[in-house]
Amino acid sequence: MKKYSTLTLDVADFIATVTIARPPVNAQNNAFRDELVEVIDQLGDRTDVRAIVITGEGKAFSAGADLSERPTQDPGHYTAHNRRVRASFDCLLECPKPIIAAVNGAAIGAGCVTALCADILVVSEKGFLQMTEVNVGLAGGVAHVRRHFGESDARLLIYTARRFYGADLHRMNVASACCAPEALLETAQGIAADIAKASPSAVRAAKKSFQVTENLSIFEGYRFEQGQTKALSTSEDTAEAMAAFSERRTPVFKS
Repeated sequence: MKKYSTLTLDVADFIATVTIARPPVNAQNNAFRDELVEVIDQLGDRTDVRAIVITGEGKAFSAGADLSERPTQDPGHYTAHNRRVRASFDCLLECPKPIIAAVNGAAIGAGCVTALCADILVVSEKGFLQMTEVNVGLAGGVAHVRRHFGESDARLLIYTARRFYGADLHRMNVASACCAPEALLETAQGIAADIAKASPSAVRAAKKSFQVTENLSIFEGYRFEQGQTKALSTSEDTAEAMAAFSERRTPVFKS
């Protein structure tokens, strides 16, 4: 398996665990962005992976962008930088496999957005989300924050740069679970294991529906979902799922 300089990858039992590994606070530099895109794109295509967990090494999930690599004012530099940053978020949103963010500590700025690009958030009691852009003369992240936070709370997060810890995030329905730090990875991988038991093609279709219907009307969205179901109806996975249900056994999926 390839060695990466900014993250580690482990695959077992159809679950991939991606760990951001840039001590001391897992700040995001260009090398990390490039490696994350490469890894997530590969995991999206691998048949031995059905769900992905992303977390941070040590006490931080990711404390944000590495400011030593801020773009210059040279023509085109900022534009190219922004494209690279978007790619590191878009790869998570576009991945056909569900992604669970296990937020073990600080998830600040770009680290917060990375977590919010996951399908499911699980947060440690010591984990928190924070957007500090207004304190350093920057702006960004509103579109991603809005997908998970209610309007008032989204504005509170952005305008004040306050920290929202695991218990608050769970109460606000941003996170699906808040647990003790020592139980975080087990909780996230438990969710991934439940996903891995389901029909892989059906799970991919479900994620596609979330991606496509987010900004559609309920009429257009449900019509798309029905098309997904129709396409699945002739798949090997669906045939196996139906047979297993009838025979009261655990399905064995090939894809």
